[in-house]
Amino acid sequence: MTNDDKGGRAIEVLLVEDDPGDVLMTREAFEEYKMRNILRVVSDGVEALAYLRKEGEFAEANTPDLILLDLNLPRRDGREVLREIKNDPELCRIPVVVLTTSQAEEDVLRSYQLHANAYVAKPVDFERFISVVKQIDDFFVSVVRLPTRR
Repeated sequence: MTNDDKGGRAIEVLLVEDDPGDVLMTREAFEEYKMRNILRVVSDGVEALAYLRKEGEFAEANTPDLILLDLNLPRRDGREVLREIKNDPELCRIPVVVLTTSQAEEDVLRSYQLHANAYVAKPVDFERFISVVKQIDDFFVSVVRLPTRR
């Protein structure tokens, strides 16, 4: 089923991920399930904040409807990125799903303390990973009402 079949609108998703394999699997999940959402990718925390603040090469970037955020990022840690997003009056309305390999209770707790909207541990199995991305998409496109993009 495509998003059109479900009645959901296409959303813009910002994936903040430094692992090329995980980026590829996420892209494949979007393609396999015929998600018409727009997937943008940045590979570290500095780029993520520049993208969200429309700085430099990202001056023309659209504000995403959803952020998929890895915690373990180069240059600027995902926890710092999450804190900055949720403390910024212009960005704090964007739902952030922490999508990371860490299953440490301290990471889960800290992410929710920083106001993550969800915490999802990345499955290592390809099929399960694709299923998780599809479920996130289904939830944020078909179930949740997102604010209108600015």
